[in-house]
Amino acid sequence: MERQNPGYSSFHSSMRSRDSPSSTGSDAREKIKDCLRKFIAFMFTQVGVGALVVCYAMLGAASFIQIERFSTDQQLEDVIQWRRNCAEQLWNISQKHNIFEEVAFKKGADRVLQLYQNNITAAIHTGYNGHAPEDIWSFPAALMYSLSVFTMIGYGNIIPKTARGKILTIAYAFFGIPIYILYFCNMGKVLAKTFKWLYITAHECSRRDDAVFEDGEPIKRKITVPSTACLWVISFYILSGTIMFGAWEKWNYLDSTYFCVISLCKIGFGDFVPGANIADSAGGSHVKLVINFIYVLLGMGLVAMCYNLMCEDVRVKVREMRQDLKNCLDDITLKITVCMNDTKYYHQKANRHVK
Repeated sequence: MERQNPGYSSFHSSMRSRDSPSSTGSDAREKIKDCLRKFIAFMFTQVGVGALVVCYAMLGAASFIQIERFSTDQQLEDVIQWRRNCAEQLWNISQKHNIFEEVAFKKGADRVLQLYQNNITAAIHTGYNGHAPEDIWSFPAALMYSLSVFTMIGYGNIIPKTARGKILTIAYAFFGIPIYILYFCNMGKVLAKTFKWLYITAHECSRRDDAVFEDGEPIKRKITVPSTACLWVISFYILSGTIMFGAWEKWNYLDSTYFCVISLCKIGFGDFVPGANIADSAGGSHVKLVINFIYVLLGMGLVAMCYNLMCEDVRVKVREMRQDLKNCLDDITLKITVCMNDTKYYHQKANRHVK
């Protein structure tokens, strides 16, 4: 039996002991990579994308509050200073011109008031609404602003006034719009599959007695959700929003329907916004903004669902129309061929009869 060199065994054991930490480190790295892959795969699922959108909106709301709420509103300070200057100048004019100099008093007062009016009008055109930043940027309002940015609605009732807020809005939209598109596609697929399953189940239950059998087994036909069913779903959702916002905001039904449609269509003029009186000390407006956030986010998922189902319905109908057109052309071709053959036959028979 061959004898093993003791020096070789000691060298091999030292190499093995030296390789064990690296192998352990590589295993740890592989586990971390595997966890990251699983996390990324989960974030691209329906639940992950929905949670990502909500977390992204909450993160944006907290960031905008931190920047805008605790910043100095130079426009508000200018308005306060204009008001003080106007009152001071009016007081000086009243002291300078007594009741016996009415014309001079009116001219001076008109000049001061006209200047103050022009300054306030210019401030309103640039976004001044009379509220302090701490009154405007509550968490529900910031959450609604974040939603309006990455969903591209853009109500415009709340706008950033600081340079950092505007830069953050640009970056927030740049990363948020792809996340919203991913949510739109995934949520549309999930809701479309769920609604299609419900529709097929109801359809099979109602048509069970009318089933067509072949060789003792029922023939399975491809069932698609008709476009009218999608329109009914969207109409019911808009109707529920119309009743809800009309009761809350004391809007008429036309204005409520108008708001729901422009929100779900991502038009967002901003002339109607729930809880617009954000400076109200009561918490009702905050609750309205949160519910509006949920309503718009879920409504856009329903819009994506209807888009997917209507596209499938159109594809099936186009395929059926193409098949019907092909069958029609085949029938016409067959009839023309038979007619030509018959004509040729009778023509040959007539020639033989003449001969």
